[in-house]
Amino acid sequence: MCFAVQWEGENKVHTYALPDYKGYKKNRHNDSKLVAQLWKVLDEADIICAHNGDAFDIKKINARLIVHGFKPPSPFKTFDSLKAARRSFKFDSNKLDNIGRYLSCGRKIQTGGAELWRRCSEGDLKAWSRMVRYCAQDVRLLYRVCRELRPWASYPDVRLYANKDGCPKCLSSHVSRQGVRISQTRKYPRFQCQKCGTWFAGKSAIK
Repeated sequence: MCFAVQWEGENKVHTYALPDYKGYKKNRHNDSKLVAQLWKVLDEADIICAHNGDAFDIKKINARLIVHGFKPPSPFKTFDSLKAARRSFKFDSNKLDNIGRYLSCGRKIQTGGAELWRRCSEGDLKAWSRMVRYCAQDVRLLYRVCRELRPWASYPDVRLYANKDGCPKCLSSHVSRQGVRISQTRKYPRFQCQKCGTWFAGKSAIK
């Protein structure tokens, strides 16, 4: 029906919904153009963050892509905030809305239940406006929650994508050396990011 995207480093949330595309009035359930836009986003992204994304969102997206005859987008890494929450914490609830509340990141917008989805499927543009706001707030909340969880979780090394030094999770250059990390056979300098708190080891061993 709709999706929203917030790129790393941007404040704007981009929203896409069925009524945005030509031909919606003639066929309200044709999602081919929406899916084409989603394919472009996935093809451009290096890392996709989603709550329960590995088990639900990515597979659901793949199902719509193959139905419409798309080939796979270029490979990307994923960060699943639900997995990260379950692996590193024992929150009373791992729902995105509750994690956002625990971490003071915000809350989801209340939709009023299945009635909103029914009204959207019937072409009610006022309902669509609320649905899009709901979707956008979900992504804003997810963005903030993921930034809070990243220092505690396994996350792709963003230095490899940006081709620069700094924190492997937020790219900040404000890092300080804090002791050593000892492996089975070697020692490495250990650093902590002063922006996000991530701990990481230097690349070269020391004596």
